[in-house]
Amino acid sequence: MSQQINHREGDLNSFTIKANDCVLLRPSNRNENVYVARVVQVNEKMVNIRWYYRPEETKEGRKNFHGKKELLLSNHTDTQSTQTIQGKCVVHSYDDYIKLERAGVDDYFCRFEYDAPKNRVVEAKVRVYCECNMPYNPDDFMVQCDGCMSWFHPRCKNMTIKRAKQLDKFFCSMECSNGDANASIN
Repeated sequence: MSQQINHREGDLNSFTIKANDCVLLRPSNRNENVYVARVVQVNEKMVNIRWYYRPEETKEGRKNFHGKKELLLSNHTDTQSTQTIQGKCVVHSYDDYIKLERAGVDDYFCRFEYDAPKNRVVEAKVRVYCECNMPYNPDDFMVQCDGCMSWFHPRCKNMTIKRAKQLDKFFCSMECSNGDANASIN
């Protein structure tokens, strides 16, 4: 079921919402970030939603691999008035988000789920990179080894981002560097 949402008479910012749409909800305090939720069901004046949490809103907190626009889909559900809906947004899968040429203000991504009653992130299989074995943060610069083709944070290889961007070739180790030299000889 779709529902046309009009916030006030003559408002030009009306929109239609339906199940599985992602929406922005007004916070009670103007100093807080808008809330993000996925619509489960739409009724005449109410919506059933499933909340997204920001990493800093969880017990474990924000980690260095969390992107600025990363959300965690929770099992926390609620019913809200349609009047609390500020607008629509898009919560992309992680793979779709990193393919975006430019993320808009209302673009977010989700790769983890959060079990709100148990206060923990649900274990998920995600690829890890670098020597630090962390998931990729789309906001962090990484450099690829020309030998083994693995990705590394410049800081984990004791170099600055500026220096990493200036390199013509990067090798993560002497073994990778020697492998490249042997390959060019053959």
